[in-house]
Amino acid sequence: MLSHNPPPFHGEHIGSLLRPSKLLDQRTKFARGEIDRTELTKTEDEAIKDALGLQERVGLKLATDGEFRRRSYHSFFYRQLGEISIDSVGGEDAKGGEPGRRAAQPVALINSRVRWTCPINVPDFQFIRAHSGLVPKITIPGPCALHFRGGDAAVLAHAYTDLDEFWDDIVEAFRRELDALGAAGCRYVQIDETAFAKFGDSEVRQWLHSRGDDWSALIDKYIAVTNRVLENAPSDMSIGMHLCRGNRGGQWHSEGGYDEVADRLFNALDIQFYFLEYDTPRAGTFAPLRLVPRHKTVVLGIVSTKTPTVESKADMMKRVESATRYIELGNLAVSPQCGFASVDTGNPISPVVQEQKLQLIVELARDIWGEA
Repeated sequence: MLSHNPPPFHGEHIGSLLRPSKLLDQRTKFARGEIDRTELTKTEDEAIKDALGLQERVGLKLATDGEFRRRSYHSFFYRQLGEISIDSVGGEDAKGGEPGRRAAQPVALINSRVRWTCPINVPDFQFIRAHSGLVPKITIPGPCALHFRGGDAAVLAHAYTDLDEFWDDIVEAFRRELDALGAAGCRYVQIDETAFAKFGDSEVRQWLHSRGDDWSALIDKYIAVTNRVLENAPSDMSIGMHLCRGNRGGQWHSEGGYDEVADRLFNALDIQFYFLEYDTPRAGTFAPLRLVPRHKTVVLGIVSTKTPTVESKADMMKRVESATRYIELGNLAVSPQCGFASVDTGNPISPVVQEQKLQLIVELARDIWGEA
């Protein structure tokens, strides 16, 4: 049944789920021209219905479509806005790599202006609502992800001669998508703006410096742009932001805590709640949570989607207790640190382990807060 309390819920998950092998096989056949779009869509529909059943079965109050119609959560959205690639490594779309290692930073290629022409995620929302009694959650990339991966040079290389024009187009596109979702009845949106978690990494800061960017100035710019997107968002829409350090085939893109961005992230950014990666020591300590204002919520991503080991519930409860040294328990929730398949090939875990980890999140929430 639909919850009467607005998101976030005490037990959350970030969005993507492992794609069934049948769906991956059908997508390969579609790419080869062996089946048509109707056949692929039929397989997608069946897989999403199963994913909705999984989320209901483990006791979650929200549901995503597992991002089953997307190859990756970034590329799907931005490709609808023009001749744009956000996932390029060596001129090709990035793939999963060897688990547990730092992956190459994907680069954006911007070959046209950013233009919103029609609702991108409204059909996804409508399908979830039609086939589940859970609260539909729609995940979209952040408005600054494209610039973070390409910088001014990518913006000005082909499509633009003026940076302000680019940012105006970005803001307009994201505003129109949120308006379209709101008009369709969607009340829960998660923005995946992964850049903020990466500013704490000295290697990433050096990478930004080498292309001519002042990393601290970028924080202010990205907050200002995101606030422009949010200022006219539907007033009854719950909007949270997910931050992570990379999640591709068990690999990662950065390390370092939230200390460098915490004050501005929590106090200057007009977002209602945050999904923060906290599954490994690479994420730093809970100390930056002392800067979270009392009216905001933090969802602690303490269960890993990158490794097949199912965490101990007792250990996870101790992690939450540790966080309460800096933030009230009532301002917390729990989730995995990221999705289980940010690209369609997925992370190195099994469907059984995926379900066990989601079940762990629900049990944690019920034991700590009395409900998921």
